[in-house]
Amino acid sequence: MAALANTFQTTDAVGNREELSDVVNRITPEDTPIYSLIPKGKCDSVHPEWETDDLAAPAANAQAEGDEYDFDAITPPERMGNYTQIMRKTFILSETQEAVDNAGRAEKFKYQKLKKGVEIKKDVEFAIVSNTASVAGATRQFGSLPSWLKTNVSRGATGTNGGYNSGTGLTVAATNGTQRAFTKALLDDVMEQAYKSGGNVRHLVVSPYVKSVFVSFMSDANVAEFRYAASANGRKTIISNADVYEGPFGKVLVHPNRVMSTAATARNAFLLDTDMLSFDWLRKIHEDKKVARTGDAKKGVLIGEGTLRVKNEKGLGVVADIFGVDAAT
Repeated sequence: MAALANTFQTTDAVGNREELSDVVNRITPEDTPIYSLIPKGKCDSVHPEWETDDLAAPAANAQAEGDEYDFDAITPPERMGNYTQIMRKTFILSETQEAVDNAGRAEKFKYQKLKKGVEIKKDVEFAIVSNTASVAGATRQFGSLPSWLKTNVSRGATGTNGGYNSGTGLTVAATNGTQRAFTKALLDDVMEQAYKSGGNVRHLVVSPYVKSVFVSFMSDANVAEFRYAASANGRKTIISNADVYEGPFGKVLVHPNRVMSTAATARNAFLLDTDMLSFDWLRKIHEDKKVARTGDAKKGVLIGEGTLRVKNEKGLGVVADIFGVDAAT
């Protein structure tokens, strides 16, 4: 029934108070699997360098009795490096906005500084997994993980490796190949390559979709069947998850990475030995408190500069050119 005539309703009122929750519901996750897994180091220049070396391949070694010595030439280690990349986030709030009572305090300086710090950390993760070559000069860019990998790889048709170019001192981005489904056979192949190269891969970092494909490996005829005891209260739970893969060449812990959700980043599955990587900071992420004040507003700048150190890419691997967003992308 309709309201009686002259019933005063909320739509007529002008003095009702607004209601706004003091809780800020921020859904964006903060996890950065690769950056969090690898050690953090320090560098003292914009182009830190290091050396890599390998043992000679095993060979027959039987010498004649009384034989005169001859001496093998020494192969010098390979010298390589990466450039530091400057990452920055800025924001500005009027002093009036900073002074007023604000619901949830989401539009306050301290909250924005915390938020921008998390965003830079996720930018670091994105730079690590993106397929980008290193760039020298004033606007430097560090060579990403895909741009280093050339030994333990599986690529789709027409795909080519990138790698470090000792002539230019830069890494080269890999070339995308024809995409294909992620399979147990592809994973076993790269794990075998890494094992033969002397690597000890212990982590597999993949896109969220590829993690769901990995779980389907449990239906492979060569995988042991899962068995679970029924709970005492009679409730049954559907179990369709796996976080560790133990194959012929070792055991890896599987990490889904939300940052690898774009078509460009999701096409790679990285096999990592975290001892072979570090992220080295020339300038750790910090607030620049020397920004000049030019008006009735408070400026915020967070800035940092660092690079990815790939100590020896033979201890890493990649299954590239896989469907990483869905079954066809």
